Amino acid sequence: MPSKKPSSYDHPKVGEAFSMLRDGRMDRREFIRAATLLGTSAAAAYAMAGLPSPSFAASSAGAATLPFGPDNPKAKSGGILKIAMEVQKMEDPATYSWVQMSNQTRHTVEYLSMTGPDNITRPMLAESWKPTEDLKSWTFNLRKGVLWHNGEEFTADHVAWNIKRWLDPKTASSNIGLSFASAMVEDSDEKDAKGKPLKRMIKGALEVVDKYTLRLNLSKSVLSVPEDLYNYPTAIVHPSFKAPLSDNMIGTGPFALAELKVGDRCILKRVKKTSDGKDFNYWGGNVYVDEIHYYNFDAENQLSAFASGDVDSLYAFGVEQMDMAKSLPGNIHVARTAQTICCRMQVTAKPFTDKRVRQAIIKAVDNSAVKQLVYAEGGDVGENHHVAPIHPDYLVLPPLKRDVAASKQLLKDAGLANGVEVTIDIGNTDGPWHQTVCEAMRDQMKEAGITLKINVMPAAKYWEIWDKTPFGCTAWTHRPLGTIAAGR
Repeated sequence: MPSKKPSSYDHPKVGEAFSMLRDGRMDRREFIRAATLLGTSAAAAYAMAGLPSPSFAASSAGAATLPFGPDNPKAKSGGILKIAMEVQKMEDPATYSWVQMSNQTRHTVEYLSMTGPDNITRPMLAESWKPTEDLKSWTFNLRKGVLWHNGEEFTADHVAWNIKRWLDPKTASSNIGLSFASAMVEDSDEKDAKGKPLKRMIKGALEVVDKYTLRLNLSKSVLSVPEDLYNYPTAIVHPSFKAPLSDNMIGTGPFALAELKVGDRCILKRVKKTSDGKDFNYWGGNVYVDEIHYYNFDAENQLSAFASGDVDSLYAFGVEQMDMAKSLPGNIHVARTAQTICCRMQVTAKPFTDKRVRQAIIKAVDNSAVKQLVYAEGGDVGENHHVAPIHPDYLVLPPLKRDVAASKQLLKDAGLANGVEVTIDIGNTDGPWHQTVCEAMRDQMKEAGITLKINVMPAAKYWEIWDKTPFGCTAWTHRPLGTIAAGR
């Protein structure tokens, strides 16, 4: 039961959510998420929900607004942290297409907010935010005294420059599809190559109130603004930015890029002095590690690199390597996320132009059987949409059922009574389990008269065509909202 009531300083909708929590119409996690998005501190939101703050969260009064955990009293300064991960190019954070790029970047170029392991969003470069009662106007108060690596102070003008750039269609940033961004733009008189109107920022949508205050004026109510601002392409770059980022990486984070060799290594070193000779004191507190090294290993080889002692940690390992991982000394961090794969059909490419063909393919596959084959322990059964059980916008639907007879009938109705042959492209970008999934689908589809050919290609090659292939098996990374995941 809740143990602390909202104060007069909390947003009115926090009181509404608290009433729903008290009456059993909202669970505790939903309440904490809503309250923090509305500007209540995470510590206060957890207290209202009658839950202790997570151990990874800052707990001291002086660190109440920080998104980081408290220092370990046994921590020692110095050393190099070595991580196995695919090392990718670093062109433009606003157009990043995969998380590895942002992992290499986030220690240098930071975000206004930060969503933690508990799926709760806390302030980062922004110290706080406050929406109006109708959730259409959001005021962000930035941290004072934050320095860029060139010695300049971080200001609201810098954030405004980034947002304007995201919303400029010439940038081609996926950020324009985020809920807050879509509420800041309108159709212009200009059209793209396909004849669709280009977007432009609505006059007055972005307001620099003062040096440390920024206001977003939206055309509709949006609750998820702080979550949107931790989408991995929303890193705040210095206004002097020109692609590629790796050539002149000015950030506010504790590390700077020292070396980048795509497909080999990414070396980051702790910043001690700004480029104009000032002492650099990181706004986020003490920094203990001197260097972070990312070494390039494909997904299926990262665990081997850890086992051999070449690295201290790794980005991820495939589920097929779980037994090996359990046998090694170290910690396996397990998290229930929205990360998945999507076997996507382009509705503009034959035979997928016919809805009945797409439906026949779906009905020929038993998702629960595929899940059990790949993820015997853990994991959720795919439901053929992007909203995962961990998302606050998830709704329990009737379970999908395989129906071979219906699949055959759909093909017959589409004029394909003798069956159909399709090819799926895969890159095993998260490991060979992608191929295992497609092989299971192939075996199931055969019974319905669908011949599935599997075209396996190198991961790097797959990423060149993933959004162009008529039928592709694509890894989809975690995002805190189903609407964000679906919008990618």
